[in-house]
Amino acid sequence: MSFKPHGKHLIAGTWVNSMEKFQSEPAHGDANDFSVGTTDLVEKACAAAEDAFATYGYSSREERALFLNTIADEIDARGADVTAIGTSETGLPAGRIEGERGRTTGQLRLFSKHILTGDYLDRRYDKALPDRNPLPRPDLRTIQRPIGPVAVFGASNFPLAFSTAGGDTAAALAAGCPVVVKGHGAHPGTGEVIADAIHTAIKKCNLHPGVFSLVQGGNRTVGQALVTNEHINAVGFTGSLGGGRALFDLCAARPKPIPFFGELGSVNPMFMMTNAIAARGKALGTAWAASLLMGAGQFCTNPGIAIVVKSEAANAFIEATKAALDQATPQTMLTNGIANAYGKGVAEFRSAAGVQELIADTCTPRTAVAALYRVSGKDWMRNSALSEEVFGPLGLVVEVESLDEMLILAKSFDGQITCTLHMDEADTADAKNLMPILERKAGRILANGFPTGVEVSDTMVHGGPYPASTNFGATSVGTLSIRRFLRPVCFQEIPKDLLPTDLQ
Repeated sequence: MSFKPHGKHLIAGTWVNSMEKFQSEPAHGDANDFSVGTTDLVEKACAAAEDAFATYGYSSREERALFLNTIADEIDARGADVTAIGTSETGLPAGRIEGERGRTTGQLRLFSKHILTGDYLDRRYDKALPDRNPLPRPDLRTIQRPIGPVAVFGASNFPLAFSTAGGDTAAALAAGCPVVVKGHGAHPGTGEVIADAIHTAIKKCNLHPGVFSLVQGGNRTVGQALVTNEHINAVGFTGSLGGGRALFDLCAARPKPIPFFGELGSVNPMFMMTNAIAARGKALGTAWAASLLMGAGQFCTNPGIAIVVKSEAANAFIEATKAALDQATPQTMLTNGIANAYGKGVAEFRSAAGVQELIADTCTPRTAVAALYRVSGKDWMRNSALSEEVFGPLGLVVEVESLDEMLILAKSFDGQITCTLHMDEADTADAKNLMPILERKAGRILANGFPTGVEVSDTMVHGGPYPASTNFGATSVGTLSIRRFLRPVCFQEIPKDLLPTDLQ
């Protein structure tokens, strides 16, 4: 690997060391030393972001679009370095890293196009009616305005697309909000090279250096200091339910509470309708296994649960899934911590009452093997732990006695990022009974597909009712996510020269 990280933080245009160091834990290659984040660095980064907002928050859409495109260009210019450090730190194959880099730069360029159209501003105008009786109406104009500096937490499972310059950062910068990123300790070198790309883009576009800062990983006090800093106006987070809920509570407990947009995981249940299973159960089982194994199951859209009505066709589906998973080889996981947590999850399923183990093997450090379990609908309903996410390639088949029991079980799910219907035309009437339930449970509902592919587009919703996310009105993927970092402002009888440029 030619790229050698220097291990510093980027604070308002300056690369900064700190006394304490931590060492990366790469899947292969050499470990590197990185500076540990501190509360003092957080304060400096947030203060600089507030200073930057005075200009960046009032920049033109054209200026911000150029900035986003320049970041994308600079990331692509560092493509070889991104691949080298990304594969080393995460163990992901080069093709996955390169594909994720394309998604990351694609998001930036998509937001660039999105803000140039101006539709996201939701401009509204009520013309003055001075002669209206019994009361005249004033001139009223409304537009969406940026909220101020935003904090973003890097994600463990997406070192690029959900981290330093990922969707949260792209949406915030597009809206006109400076960003302070807390880097994830699982891939600090990847975060550094992406931060360098943003740093170069800031200089090329002649922007205030406080528009972006990266504070490398530290202990919990660093994250706490970031979400409670008085200059931060919103937080974007992708991670565990426990960690996200702790930060959410801190945001709510502030003297001036701020929104916390946390994407906290999901089991993404699939409802296997009877005619579909009868017609193509074996093919569905093979396809489900492929989706479970993708990326060692380390996706928030991993379809971890399949609900089937007990039958011979359902048995064929289960056997096909098992046969496909049996052929899988152990996969390297993103971190030792994730691998350990997966091993604990497998052990808990193995010992749960009423659960039949179909496939399981002993995990070795940093690797995972597929696991498959089977349980009745009644036993599943008795044990809420079986509905909790196990981050990795673990699948659970829940067998119900009837479609009526499937409806009862669907109602019992907590909020999900996705729910899926596998159905044939003959299943339409039964699927219609499920749809009102699933619409209240998930941000995205699929038919005859697998949720592990997330299209970055204008229509995508990535989020859902709690605990899938902390704000059911938001998405962390797609151009709708820009709404999280905007708020409507109404201008009444304001002279034209005082209005925002986009309202004049």
